[in-house]
Amino acid sequence: MPMLDIAKISAIAESAARKAGHAVVSEWMAYRSDIRSKGRTDIVSAADILSERIISSCILGEFPAHRILSEEDSSSHAYDYSGPLWIIDPIDGTANYVRGHPYFGISVAFAMDGKVLASCVHAPALDETFRAVRGEGATFNGTRIEPSSPTDLLRSVVSTGFPHDKTSVGSLSQRVDLLLRNCQDIRRSASPVLDICYVGMGRLDAHTESLFPWDVAAAGLVAMEAGAARSHLTSVEGDKPLDLLSDNVLFSAPGIHQQLLSLLRSVQN
Repeated sequence: MPMLDIAKISAIAESAARKAGHAVVSEWMAYRSDIRSKGRTDIVSAADILSERIISSCILGEFPAHRILSEEDSSSHAYDYSGPLWIIDPIDGTANYVRGHPYFGISVAFAMDGKVLASCVHAPALDETFRAVRGEGATFNGTRIEPSSPTDLLRSVVSTGFPHDKTSVGSLSQRVDLLLRNCQDIRRSASPVLDICYVGMGRLDAHTESLFPWDVAAAGLVAMEAGAARSHLTSVEGDKPLDLLSDNVLFSAPGIHQQLLSLLRSVQN
């Protein structure tokens, strides 16, 4: 394997995300009604497919030997994480997108043997771009970012999300109840890649949710390189790389992390 050019990889990640973002916003009205079911309550739009095609073309045009793990490619979900791997979410927040809501993001991350080294999260309708390179910090529209510094949960705004499969939401309901009673307020905006990046820049004080690798790969690097803390509410099992572990994940400002982790773990069992 030749030496990796991380600067080039990072630039390709942003270029791919921006090109896909421009396309899906340019065709917003046409694609809003072109949707199909991906499950009982989950959907995929023609814009998701377009975005995936653009991102994949950008990546493979420069790195034809690299592999891609995408949310919309169901054949790739039981993936080998070894070697050079791109993890992408063509549109995170499709339910928002098809309703004309601007809160959605395009997520592109590069990992080597499961360790995420560079990433970009682009919110085209908001004109917001987050980038991170491992060991070099994180930026928002080119400016370095850092998380907020609350020391008390009662002064903290925490975001979360709800699963598409709502057949068992007992512990989630308890979690929301705890957050409402112990924090300043909660948010549920339906694009975790943006929520996690917002923790990295201090717009949110924490985000907790059970997610997928493509939700945490790019945004997780942004948050961690910005200085946020990361944990899991349940024990970590299996051999999935740590950077791609997504079940019951918690990202937060460092000052409230242990307090919030203990609170949320109290309803996991």
